[in-house]
Amino acid sequence: MFDPDELPPPPTLSSETYDRLKKAVAEQGPSAAVEQLCSDLRELGDLSALFYALLMKKRVELGVSPFPSGSSADLPVETHASYEQAIRDAGRSTGDEFLKQNDLRKAWFYFNMLGETDPVREFIDKFQPLDGDDVQPLIEVGLYHGVHPTKGFDLVVSRYGICNAITTFSGQDFSRNPAAKQHCIRTLVKSLYEQLLDRLNSDLQTRVLPPGTTVAGIVSAHPELFDEGAYHIDTSHLSSVTQFCLELDACGERKLARELCMYGSKLSDTFKFASDPPFENSYVDYKILLDALDGENVEAGLKHFRDKIEPAVKEGTTFPAEVYVNLLLKLGRQKDALDIAKKYLAGENRQLSCPNVYELCQQASDFSGLAEAARSRGDGVNYLAGLIAAKK
Repeated sequence: MFDPDELPPPPTLSSETYDRLKKAVAEQGPSAAVEQLCSDLRELGDLSALFYALLMKKRVELGVSPFPSGSSADLPVETHASYEQAIRDAGRSTGDEFLKQNDLRKAWFYFNMLGETDPVREFIDKFQPLDGDDVQPLIEVGLYHGVHPTKGFDLVVSRYGICNAITTFSGQDFSRNPAAKQHCIRTLVKSLYEQLLDRLNSDLQTRVLPPGTTVAGIVSAHPELFDEGAYHIDTSHLSSVTQFCLELDACGERKLARELCMYGSKLSDTFKFASDPPFENSYVDYKILLDALDGENVEAGLKHFRDKIEPAVKEGTTFPAEVYVNLLLKLGRQKDALDIAKKYLAGENRQLSCPNVYELCQQASDFSGLAEAARSRGDGVNYLAGLIAAKK
């Protein structure tokens, strides 16, 4: 992140410039003096000061107080629209100049102030950093400020590695940008898969893998690679990325994720991280779920997870039921999902990892079912709303 205290001080005007400005005010008037100041600041390269000089220029034109840091509320009402347009024009002009200088952080200050992100997004999209370039501004503005999260995240992966990328992904809120979240997971999968394939290749002491060679193919053909508890990538990275993959939409990377799970299932138990039901057998369970989502062994996969619901409910947890509901929804089986939710989740008032009964009932126009669920929760408001909606 950036520390303003570490930035170099802006360039300063010479004493001769101050004398010239004083003379201009006395002999030519305020407007000419402001024009002179704007010209001097452009030549000096002090764009931040130029922004305020442009605002002062407009204030002088309007015949109001020349101090640009003054409140707009102090201006006559009839000047508000004109002055606000001057702020937008000055902000765009200053932001554009900073982009020309590749100073993204300062440009973002002005475009963010105006609520205009497109110029900054276009800059990030087109900018191709060289090896020695500082990519932190691109990451900060692109990813952390959400202007171009996919490009920002790709730079994290390429410059700082998958470990840093996993930590970064885990700390981001993608609730407003699910498409960016999918991109980031796909990027992590591809990066980890390529790393694993390369290291398996090295372990086999081959120079070049034949075209089309996959992790699954190597793992199936060479079980000796796991002798004596051997592993080929950081197992914590493998665990994190495969868990992220459970949220992947249909895409080519989901097949790669299934191969990563296959690899993980062959590891020594020492490197298999314990998880709560329905993922007690982590990589095996992950792969069964991903297989089902990709249309392989669907019924067996559904049974695998359905059989875990009752034992978990007896232990006081509904998470397996929530996972099963999500799986059914992704497979397009909304009615089955609603039936399971009614049976196991109707009385749950907390935030669930799947859509709750109210949401599912509304989606299915099952308002009587919604009313029943509301009654079981002691929720009179939604109970009556369900009855009224059912009657309509």
